[in-house]
Amino acid sequence: MEKLIYLDNAATTKTAPEVVEAMLPYFTEKFGNPSSVYSFASGNKDVITKQRELIAETLGAKANEIYFTAGGSESDNWALKATAEAYQDKGNHIITTKIEHHAILHTAEYLENRGFEVTYLDVDENGSVKLDELRAAIRPTTILISVMFANNEIGTIEPIREIGKIAREHGILFHTDAVQAFGQVPIHVDECCIDMLSASGHKLNGPKGIGFLYIRKGVKIRSFIHGGAQERKRRAGTENVPGIVGLGAAVSRAVRTMEERAAKETELRDYLIGRVMKEIPYTKLNGHGEKRLPNNANFSFRFIEGESLLIKLDMKGICGSSGSACTSGSLDPSHVLLAIGLPHEIAHGSLRLTLNEEITKEDVDYVADSLKEIVAELRSMSPLYEDFIKAEKKA
Repeated sequence: MEKLIYLDNAATTKTAPEVVEAMLPYFTEKFGNPSSVYSFASGNKDVITKQRELIAETLGAKANEIYFTAGGSESDNWALKATAEAYQDKGNHIITTKIEHHAILHTAEYLENRGFEVTYLDVDENGSVKLDELRAAIRPTTILISVMFANNEIGTIEPIREIGKIAREHGILFHTDAVQAFGQVPIHVDECCIDMLSASGHKLNGPKGIGFLYIRKGVKIRSFIHGGAQERKRRAGTENVPGIVGLGAAVSRAVRTMEERAAKETELRDYLIGRVMKEIPYTKLNGHGEKRLPNNANFSFRFIEGESLLIKLDMKGICGSSGSACTSGSLDPSHVLLAIGLPHEIAHGSLRLTLNEEITKEDVDYVADSLKEIVAELRSMSPLYEDFIKAEKKA
């Protein structure tokens, strides 16, 4: 393939060269187990502590509130399952939303099968949580509210600060899945009254297989993986030292470049959205027009199938997605798009494009031109589109 324009950064990102460089010594030269007592290995414990401190500082948290995990899905599972177990004497009710990542939704379903009650909040047409409905859903038995910071499909940034304050006012723990938002937008756990936060390295130019869960001091949730005394006896298993170092390097890089990167991505995102909405008729932009991640553009094209669109884009060297990478094998339309009110036939024609700092205006023009051509071609083969045009002409 001569040309490659990668626009699926919500699924995963390229590991930055400086991140790889930081990790390499810990595979070969500094490979010791941090739990060992001899200096060759125990020095890695100090290295881990430094990464913990770095990550905590970006969130306005304390170093001993950061727990390393294998990624966002583990962090989400830990937050929900361990909270349910630890606070079941207080109550059995959890509040989340219909547009969460499946790491939350499937975990919530698991807990329902074990006697817990879960309220799945509706969202508005932009994918935003309705605060009045959140307040109305709270019960005396509510022990946890879990709302993602920003949606992985449509990019909408939720009113996290307001949600956190509501949770705090009612004495309810608040968890946010910040896998898509961390490293993209500033996050301060105290300002947002966040008690637990999930993040993943491979979404911000770090390695796969590493993430963390922020747990506010005083939150009494228990171990998720049992065994050794690692992670202050809350998450057993020999630490993934190369991954932790890579995560630290990626977080440092993300914070350093965030302002400039977000400005560039927002400008190109809006340019892409402008061209697509102006030049391709019968198209809908999904997600909030302004309160969205800097790099996210999600469209629904009427009268076409998203899978056919992705295949034809791939033939032109363009990588996109029809939704979450975790459900790309499913024939069902996106649960997020259905939750914001799209009918099945329109939700099936969706396309998520997520930019990175390397994308140029020339790349965006190539993508927009390709989309115009492909959508026109696919619609020309659609009997539904033909009937629609005939009806329009008669009207």
